Amino acid sequence: MKVGKDKVVTLTYVLRFDNEDGEVIQKVEEDRPFVHLFGAGTLLPTFEDNLSGLTSGDEFNFHLVSDDAYGESNEEGIIELEKELFEIDGKIAEEIVAIGKMVAMQDENGSPVEGRVLAIKDKTLVMDFNHPLAGQNLYFSGQIIEVREASVEELSHGHVHGNGGHHH
Repeated sequence: MKVGKDKVVTLTYVLRFDNEDGEVIQKVEEDRPFVHLFGAGTLLPTFEDNLSGLTSGDEFNFHLVSDDAYGESNEEGIIELEKELFEIDGKIAEEIVAIGKMVAMQDENGSPVEGRVLAIKDKTLVMDFNHPLAGQNLYFSGQIIEVREASVEELSHGHVHGNGGHHH
């Protein structure tokens, strides 16, 4: 059976920066593989395109340039915020707010967003809300472990159930 829309695909992969010699960003191994309902719109389309048509046992490796992955970093994603927003009992929680740290926040609609602290000034913090992999070229390598038909229930819910399901 081939990887394609409405198939449940179990795979392992290593994600690196730039190329096969790049620094490892994420590693997913067979003891806890990545199980995904293909074509549900939750993965990068270019990632799915590269795996389409493979069958179990096939190995894969491909590059995604940043435009096909998480896009470029943009200036609008870098925002200066009042320090008071980060204060607990009148003082900044140093262990939470440090340069390079990811801070979970909410946007004006109450949706969760993560920002990275770029700089700490007297009265403000400079935060970067771009995706951590924005502006990065990515290199994936891995292996298809299993391909199966999705169940009716999985298709209606738009994600995998049972073994390996609901890992987000």
